[in-house]
Amino acid sequence: MSVNITFLGGAGTVTGSKYLVQHAGKSVLVDCGLFQGYKQLRLRNWRPLPVAPGKIDAVVLTHAHLDHSGYLPLLAREGFSGRVYATAGTRDLCGILLPDSGHIQEEDADFANRHGFSKHTPALPLYTRRDALDCLRLFRSVPFSKVFEPVPGWRATFSMAGHILGAASVLLEVAGRRVLFSGDLGRPDDLLMRPADPAPAADTVLIESTYGDRVHPVEDVIAELGPALKRVAARGGVAVVPVFAVGRAQALLHAIARLKAGGTLPTSLPVFLDSPMAIKTTGLFERHPGEHRLSMREAHAMGHAATMVETTEQSKALAKRHGPMVILAGSGMATGGRVLHHLALYAGEHRNMIVLTGYQAPGTRGATLAGSAKTVRLHGQDVAVNAEVVQLQSASAHADANQLMQWLRTLPHAPDEVYVVHGDMGPSDELRKRIEHELKWRAMVPEHGSTWPG
Repeated sequence: MSVNITFLGGAGTVTGSKYLVQHAGKSVLVDCGLFQGYKQLRLRNWRPLPVAPGKIDAVVLTHAHLDHSGYLPLLAREGFSGRVYATAGTRDLCGILLPDSGHIQEEDADFANRHGFSKHTPALPLYTRRDALDCLRLFRSVPFSKVFEPVPGWRATFSMAGHILGAASVLLEVAGRRVLFSGDLGRPDDLLMRPADPAPAADTVLIESTYGDRVHPVEDVIAELGPALKRVAARGGVAVVPVFAVGRAQALLHAIARLKAGGTLPTSLPVFLDSPMAIKTTGLFERHPGEHRLSMREAHAMGHAATMVETTEQSKALAKRHGPMVILAGSGMATGGRVLHHLALYAGEHRNMIVLTGYQAPGTRGATLAGSAKTVRLHGQDVAVNAEVVQLQSASAHADANQLMQWLRTLPHAPDEVYVVHGDMGPSDELRKRIEHELKWRAMVPEHGSTWPG
């Protein structure tokens, strides 16, 4: 009896990763992500899965980012009651990310209802904070390199993937097949995280392809960020920086701390981290020292590189301040959260700046801003964009195309097949071609909803 993989997300798109592995009447879901970006992708979150959640025996998470974990509260509410296996770092981060995701969805639905710009009456959240808190009871943490059984007879192992705290590649061994899920791979030269472990031997490989068609610039994030913030500070402007609460916010805090310590930025430049989730995440770096490059002193300095903005009232009070100042706020692609209010307030002024920090998925406000749009839609209204828009090319926490190929080359022997996943169609297909031409391996980009072998 064969081992089947159904691509329920992360196929032909860089979001919504869900891979259902089935054998002999048992099912394990590797990753359980939300779709983000284009509306037609987001609508998939509202459609029932082709398998009843109650029929899934276990979930194994590669890491905590919402495009890999954010569907869990809905899966549990709809009947999944198995265990969710993750590293300790991923468990800790999901404890921060998932309730926040539910809270933001409730807030956005409430805001839409109060201001009447939703097409649905009433607008409803996909899931609530309570749903997210309930699903956390299902988590079981497993150390890196320790073999565990998500279902009896199936063996799984986490290896370090870099990228963010807790991020793992997953080797799943079932019925004599070794299936390797790369998860999101970090950069070998990442500012914060240690590099990914070499890939273990596998018969089937699923490789992410977020940056499958490009190579990161040689310049690092400190060299890119310094001149931009120095420029906006000199003209008394406000820099609004949409950040992912996990990973990107901490990298930028570390960069700012070093820029101030080195004299590139004045120590008096006010910096605010307006994200309770990012504030909590920053504190985790001192609890997981083995996964990142920072010394305890550097981790402590990173946590004190900004004024922490916890409450909504504190966030609103920032509007009464004058520049220069830097505001880091979620979310990283400006799809929701407090950053929308800051963009609405500051995007229209020429002396201000919007700093985009890495990949912006098509269909997001971040992608709209990166495309030099003259307006951006915020809370149902078109807001003029006169602020300088800077997109950092070096801030990504994903391996680039060369680094993805480098990781594949660490496999002890050629796999039978490689599925190129978690990338937009262009990057995925470019990486597929490179794998076929350079490694001479069988590679394909699966379609959403397809099952292999068919």
